[in-house]
Formats: sequence, C-alpha cells, structure tokens
Amino acid sequence: MTDKKNFPKSISVLFSIFLPGLGQLFQRKFRTGISIFIAFATSLAVTFWYGKPVWFIIPAVIWAWNVWDVISLPKGKGLVIPLLLWLFMAYGIGGQVTEFDIRSLVNNAYRSKDIVTQMFKLDFVQPKAERVEGYTDIQSPCSDFPPAADHTENGVRVYVVQTCANVGDVITVKGEGFWPNQLTTFYWQNPIGGKAMATETTSDANGNVSVDWQVLPIVHTTAPDPTIPQIHRIKVSQSRPIGGIELSAVGGYILQGIYETLALAFLSTIIGAIFAIPFGFLAARNLMTSNPVSSFFYLIIRTVLNIVRSIEALIMAIIFVIIVGLGPFPGMIALTIHTTAALGKLYSEVIEGIDPGPIEAIRATGANWLQVVRYAVIPQIVPAFTALTIYRWDINVRSSTIIGFVGGGGIGFFLWQWIVLQDFRAVGTAFVAIAVVVIVLDFFSAKIRERLV
Repeated sequence: MTDKKNFPKSISVLFSIFLPGLGQLFQRKFRTGISIFIAFATSLAVTFWYGKPVWFIIPAVIWAWNVWDVISLPKGKGLVIPLLLWLFMAYGIGGQVTEFDIRSLVNNAYRSKDIVTQMFKLDFVQPKAERVEGYTDIQSPCSDFPPAADHTENGVRVYVVQTCANVGDVITVKGEGFWPNQLTTFYWQNPIGGKAMATETTSDANGNVSVDWQVLPIVHTTAPDPTIPQIHRIKVSQSRPIGGIELSAVGGYILQGIYETLALAFLSTIIGAIFAIPFGFLAARNLMTSNPVSSFFYLIIRTVLNIVRSIEALIMAIIFVIIVGLGPFPGMIALTIHTTAALGKLYSEVIEGIDPGPIEAIRATGANWLQVVRYAVIPQIVPAFTALTIYRWDINVRSSTIIGFVGGGGIGFFLWQWIVLQDFRAVGTAFVAIAVVVIVLDFFSAKIRERLV
C-alpha cells in the first residue's frame, strides 16, 4: 500500500484546488491543512454575510496560497500569510461595520468643549449658606381632574396659576414669602427626583417672585409612558452665603450613591461567596469524579456555573428591576447570582490545583468524602479563597456603578439621571468620586491579597 507521503504532487494539488487544506492533509501536514481550511471557510462565510464583493479577494488569495503551499513541497510556506489575510479582513470589515471614522473625533471636537469644561467644574461642596425654599406639586400631562398646584409651608407659598401642565405649555409660577430683591432659582423635578428644568429670576421688594415657564419634553424622559399623568414638583429656592463651606446637593447624592454602591457590592460578594463555596467543591474534578453518581453531579453543576456566569450581571439586573422594582435590591440580587457562579468556578479551579498528596494520604486511612475535604483540602484553599473573594469584591464595586444605569441603585442610578439631564458638572464630580473609591479599594485589596497568597 502506497504511503500518503508518496502521493504524486499533482494529486495533492488537485485535492487542494478542490478544497483548501485537503492537499496538506494528504501530505500529512494536518495542522496546516486544518488551519487553512478554517481560515478559508470563515473568511468566505464572513464575506457572504457582509455582502460586499470586494472582500471576496481575501478567500480567493487564501485559496491561491493554499495551492502554492502544496506545490512548494517539501518546504511549505506556513500559516503566516493566511493568518495575516484573515486578520486584515476581520479588521477591515469590523471597521466598516462599526462605522469607524477617526475624522469625526476631530471634526466634532467643538461639541465636547462645553461638556468637558463643565465636567472639570466639580460640584461637591459649596459656600455655606442660609436658604428659603418652597415647592408645589403639579400634574403633567393633564388629566380630567388635576389637583391644585398650590402649597404653603413655613410662611412660604408657591403656586402655579394653571392647575396642570402639558409639554409645550407656558405656565406661570409664583412665590410669596421670600427675601426681597434676591436671586431666586426655580427647579422642575420629575417623579423620581431628577432635575428636569431650571431657571432664575429676582424677587421684588415685597419678597414675591414670578416666572413664565415653558414645559419642555425633557420633563418626561424618565417616564415609562409620557402620556400617563404624573405628579411632578416645582421647587423655588433662595440662598445667601454665611461663611464656610458645606456639602452641595450633588455632593449629598454622590455620598448616598457611593454608600449604596459599596454596600451593594459588599453584600453581593459576601452572600455570593457563601453560596459559591459548596458549588466550588461540587464542581471540582479531583473530588467529584471518583464514581458515576458524583461525576454526574459534577457535570451538571459545572455546566450550570458556566451558563450563569456567561450572562452579564447587567442583563440580570434589568430582569430583577422589572420583578422587584427600582433600587439597590435588584442590583444586589443580580450581582449575587453572578458572583456565585463566577466564584464557584474559580473556587473549583483552586481545588483542582491543590497538592493531591494529602488527599491520597487521607483517603488511604479510610476517610470518607467529608473527612477528605476537612483535613486535606480546606487547609490548602483558605488563602486562595480569601484572595479571590476580595478580588471579586473589587470587581463588584466597579460593576455596581454600571448596574445603576438600569435602575439597580448605587451611584450609577444618579449618574444616569445627570447624563440624561445634561448636568455635566455633576457627571464630572461623580466620575472623580468613582475613580477615587476604586483606586483606594484597589490599593488596599491588592495589599491584602499579597499577604494572603
């Protein structure tokens, strides 16, 4: 029987012409043949999917190179050219699909000037001041029987001449009981407390203030259905400095958001780690493949952990926000589930990498599974488990800042509102606060991990 190495070169060339990579397989260059076939098939499939005929030149050149590689036997030309061609096609099509346009960064730079300028004017503290404030609630859009927009408290009255407000209407907001001849600020707050509109005017000599205000569509940007009547709030405020500094309103929201973020990350990490420990043992190959029953459980648990951790926590947060409502709780549930799956997988890999000697020695004494885990496994894994848990908390702090964008609580919840309302001073302040917290936590967690590992 003729050895495949002695096949005539012409036959190998014919095979290679018929199917890229097939000629290399008959020359026993298995890795080269399989790699060329994959490069050709994937490039051809991507080109068909993208639908631009010019890119067919890439699979054509790979096909031609595959034939030349067979002809150049026994030297061979390797896989460098097909790989470079494939990468060129991937980056080229990827750049076109993502509409990559570096010129837009330069041409549209003027758009970012005002945004960046505002972001560098941090709004965390402000001069300490005394204030006179009042508010009234107003319905928008209007229903058939809207409540009166009139409220008096501590001698300060704020009311709206109109009983309700639709988008596009001009309403007249009046205030009484304020300081005379002082700059007065009007805020429109949506139902979730976000500042939707603001304007300023000066009170008269009697302390009365009035402004005609057009209702903009931005007041309904957070509403699930802008046609449903909701209660909004109009706040009227005066302030004058009395010396010293104090936390600004934005600073207060940032501290609240950072506190929620840290608490959310801490609880989700602790609860997730507790749940992950048993899964880590049950998903460890060296502990669970000694008999068919344990092997079955190993496969099931390992598969479940891989599936759950492949689903981003942000997606889980969206689902739980729908189930339990807005706030930190749905974010904590999402991060806890993802943390359980991720740490369970990492814990199992730590267990699989331990020294098998103590396990074999304990088993040789006739110990059962629990005794093997107690005396041979746990002493080896405690430092690594602790380090991984701390590292996961570090990750959860970063993740929890994004969870808030879908209503999962934390600083991200406020940050999303400020971005929507284009309050870029608050956005810049939040960025700085997040960066400081992450840097500090990263420094201390790295020091702890160094001592444990």
